[in-house]
Amino acid sequence: MRTTTAPASRRRRKRVLKKAKGFRGARSKLIRQASEAVDRAMRLATIHRRRKKRDFRRLWIVRLTAACRAEGLSYSRFIEGLAKAKVALNRKMLSEIALHDPEGFRSLVERAKASLA
Repeated sequence: MRTTTAPASRRRRKRVLKKAKGFRGARSKLIRQASEAVDRAMRLATIHRRRKKRDFRRLWIVRLTAACRAEGLSYSRFIEGLAKAKVALNRKMLSEIALHDPEGFRSLVERAKASLA
């Protein structure tokens, strides 16, 4: 009896087409276009997962910069002051405090200024 690779090929094609579901036109119907579109999508998904981490860090730093400037201090001096004052808060938490609790942020700025003096 002759064996073929048909079941494996069909499974492989169905797997690609399932991932391409929702793509427009031939990219969701034809195996070659679908596999190229899926390969590109997977590659970009990986790249953008890493990129998202950078983008969020940039956002937090921009928020902190604006909040620090309002208090008469630069961002870099603020971070330096916090390090000297042994305040171990990351940029994400600092930006949340700056956004939602201005009084609390003001006290952090005062601590940073005091440790810089």
